Amino acid sequence: MSEHSKTSAPKSPVRRATWLILSVGIVIGIIAWGGFNTAMEATNTEQFCISCHEMKVNVYQEYTDTIHYSNRTGVRATCPDCHVPKDWVHKVVRKIQASNELFHHFKGDLDTPAQFEAHRFRLAQNVWRTMKRTDSRECRNCHDFDSMDYNKQESRSSQGHQDAEEAGLTCIDCHKGIAHSLPREYDPEQDVPGKSIFYTRSE
Repeated sequence: MSEHSKTSAPKSPVRRATWLILSVGIVIGIIAWGGFNTAMEATNTEQFCISCHEMKVNVYQEYTDTIHYSNRTGVRATCPDCHVPKDWVHKVVRKIQASNELFHHFKGDLDTPAQFEAHRFRLAQNVWRTMKRTDSRECRNCHDFDSMDYNKQESRSSQGHQDAEEAGLTCIDCHKGIAHSLPREYDPEQDVPGKSIFYTRSE
């Protein structure tokens, strides 16, 4: 048998089936990944966050009165900027955790401002605890000790930031309530930076 006839022999049905399955799998994988990524991005916008009325009428309204919403530089930090990690792995973990929030949304646990206020302290502590555990990771997307020029800050802020850096504190240790109203149960006397009681799990 010549070399030509060896190379031009038809492929076996098993090989053809293998290549077909592999090709179909790759196409399905690309489509699935694209759909998943599109869904991730669609749920990572401020408009999506405030599509739940309990967010729009409560925390969003408070946020619009803060410097993170409107300021002299025109740089706005939106809901996902502060509450959703940038890196993919932590973002997916956060999205999975958010499924619990959707459960309570559909259950109607926070349906009215009164219901929201009844749960505000617990919800705030959950966020504070997470931010403490992650070294205020989302804050550091915009704010970082390494990028601060203490000479350009007011003397009180400059000294506070330098003291915090030396003490190993993180943003949330000193900046609770910067974007949303503090719960009525919050007591600043119990929130000594580095010794706060508010990172413990509430009952």
